[in-house]
Order: sequence, then structure tokens, then C-alpha cells
Amino acid sequence: MEYLPKDPAILVSSVNMLLRDEEFDTLESLCYNFETEPADIKDYLFGHGYVYSEEQRQFRPIGYNSEQNDNKR
Repeated sequence: MEYLPKDPAILVSSVNMLLRDEEFDTLESLCYNFETEPADIKDYLFGHGYVYSEEQRQFRPIGYNSEQNDNKR
């Protein structure tokens, strides 16, 4: 993760923006470009309260989807 931001909030924002704006098709292609492994980013951000959603192609706060589902009941 040498070329990516170290601050978790900035890293989440940067990765999500690059995926949202379709600079990269997948997290794997983004990681390849920045010479890191997807597991490294996922593990680092999980330790800071974020989890990767394959469906949404973005990092979200842990529990975000479950809280959203609980509010729909």
C-alpha cells in the first residue's frame, strides 16, 4: 500500500471514488495498479471498521447493511 493513503478515512474515500468513477473495473485491478493485494487493503480497513461489498463495489462501515435492513422492518 505504498502509493495509497495511509489514513483509513482517506483510503476508503479514494478507493470508493476510483471504483465509482470507473477508473478501475474491480478492486483487484485497482490493487494491481497500486502494487498491493486486495486482501491487504481489506484487512487493513476491516481493522478500522470497514468491510468491502462486492455487490456495491465499495467499502462501507461494518454493520451498515444490517442497520439499514433493521430500519426497514
